[in-house]
Amino acid sequence: MPATPLRVLSIIPPMTQLNTPYPSTAYLTGFLRSRGVAAVQEDLALALVLALFSATGLTQLRDHIETLPATARTPLVDAFVAAFDRYLATIAPTIAFLQGRDPTLAHRIAGRGFLPEGPRFESLDVYVADADGADPLAWAFGALGVQDRARHLATLYLNDLADVLRDAVDPRFEFVRYGESLAQSQPTFEPLARALAAPLNLVDRTLVALTLAAVQRHAPRVVLVSVPFPGSVYAALRIAQAIKAHDPGIVTVLGGGFVNTELRELSEPRVFDHFDYLTLDAGERPLLALLEHLQGKRSRQRLVRTFLREAQTGEVKYIHWIEADIAFAEVGTPTWDGLPLERYLSLLDMLNPMHRLWSDGRWNKLTVAQGCYWKKCSFCDVSLDYISRYEGASAALLVDRIEAIVQETGQSGFHFVDEAAPPKALKTLAAELQRRRLSISWWGNIRFEKSFSPALCEQLAASGCIAISGGLEVASDRLLNLMKKGVSVEQVARVTKAFSDAGILVHAYLMYGFPTQTVQDTVDALEYVRQLFEAGCIQSGFFHRFACTVHSPVGRNPQDYGVTLRPLPPVSFAKNDIGFDDPTGTDHDALGVALKKALYNYMHGIGLEEDVRRWFTTTVPRTTVARHRIARALAAAGAGTH
Repeated sequence: MPATPLRVLSIIPPMTQLNTPYPSTAYLTGFLRSRGVAAVQEDLALALVLALFSATGLTQLRDHIETLPATARTPLVDAFVAAFDRYLATIAPTIAFLQGRDPTLAHRIAGRGFLPEGPRFESLDVYVADADGADPLAWAFGALGVQDRARHLATLYLNDLADVLRDAVDPRFEFVRYGESLAQSQPTFEPLARALAAPLNLVDRTLVALTLAAVQRHAPRVVLVSVPFPGSVYAALRIAQAIKAHDPGIVTVLGGGFVNTELRELSEPRVFDHFDYLTLDAGERPLLALLEHLQGKRSRQRLVRTFLREAQTGEVKYIHWIEADIAFAEVGTPTWDGLPLERYLSLLDMLNPMHRLWSDGRWNKLTVAQGCYWKKCSFCDVSLDYISRYEGASAALLVDRIEAIVQETGQSGFHFVDEAAPPKALKTLAAELQRRRLSISWWGNIRFEKSFSPALCEQLAASGCIAISGGLEVASDRLLNLMKKGVSVEQVARVTKAFSDAGILVHAYLMYGFPTQTVQDTVDALEYVRQLFEAGCIQSGFFHRFACTVHSPVGRNPQDYGVTLRPLPPVSFAKNDIGFDDPTGTDHDALGVALKKALYNYMHGIGLEEDVRRWFTTTVPRTTVARHRIARALAAAGAGTH
């Protein structure tokens, strides 16, 4: 494709991640450049936070608060105003510290006398105290972890300020789920339309100014906005609204995970007041078709997986000219060129060791393969293209990409963002990394399948693997079978022990509330989890409540899972989560509190010898799982002894 005059700007909207760029724009920019397109990118999520959490931003916040009537000011807001001089003096040094530019400040922050401390610091009181009760953070960081301790305290400080911003300016503001309720599974556009029609607040004005500055800097003809989550939809629309008000001739395009998942039945024309086009699924082919159309080289009828609004009727139309997608091996190497890698914030919010990897440190995000090679799990959106269309690439090509990214960014940490990285692909990737003597650190998501032998786990560790996560979901063989996970609890134990023995951190995704799950199932699942921690198979975990989605096997065939779906209202905008009735009638919300409390303690080595019933506030049945079942399974497999 010859060089084109169409300059394309890809934007990451607020909010995604603050420690590392969300990879969508890096992939699109790298791909478009490989096809001769003048492509650039901006992370307005990071830019917005850095603008708001600065001396200027805090001063604007204080000035706004002073215009509020006393009745509208919460105690938190008043406390901020009272301590304003301290916040003003500490904000720039604290941001510099979190960016890694001033590590020696850790000693002052860790001493607890430097930062003003608001309500978020009260969470320190719930942590486990050390032996003499003197230091509530000693269990987490030990005597030498000054940098970690300071990062956690600095993160609490930013969370306090975010709470002030939420109380005083915008009740929807959060670092991740910004305005999420306006978009998530919203059947109509009305909540977003009302929000977009409201007068601009301080956050909005800041975002609009950043948007127009980016447009002035790059002078794009086309702007791509990628929305991975419901918590980035409102800001994406504000960005497009600002661009259209500034220059209606700039073509705006919306895509990303949220669009691919929730807007597949879009019929709301008001979305197109802000965006000219929406594209579904992998963006490469639809974008090439759209750019050719904008250059007059392709008719509108030959657009690919694209929504638009008919000029004559005002109706939304979906156009999909059947054309092969770009092969995964040909999408090019992602590039972070243009993103301010030195300005991202290494936060330490949750002390869960795997969640820490998500928020602490800047990771180059890369995909080993397109889609999921298993694509059978009952709770997963396996009918959607980004999961169901599986394609790999050679290990040589993947390592070429890795080498190019390390050369560009100067950083050798990688997060493989696959749905589930295939064992064979990881084995060949590890061998190629070792053959080239390339030293990187990497982590990613897998299925706990038997292909991960002790020998393979050792090889992955030698190639740089530091952590893996995988879905144990409900630790019950009956429910794992119903979920079509293709694994058993004992198999998970053997695989996770092999990873742990190789020195790799293991995180288990856990689920509760799956269809037909009983109280007995829940108690037994927790007993399995207790034994997995006790045997050293897993070091980290997280329980989340099962949610039924319209694209999953449960949502598509509820009768196979013994549940009845609740009717949805008429949908013209987002469609994803769907309510259901389970005849078991189990109170999963009450059980979930106990599960999370138990897991929190297990991660800290507490309560591993005790009966799991101690975590529940109501009477629950005794577990039916033999107390040493996991240990016996490991011993029988030769993977470990109790």
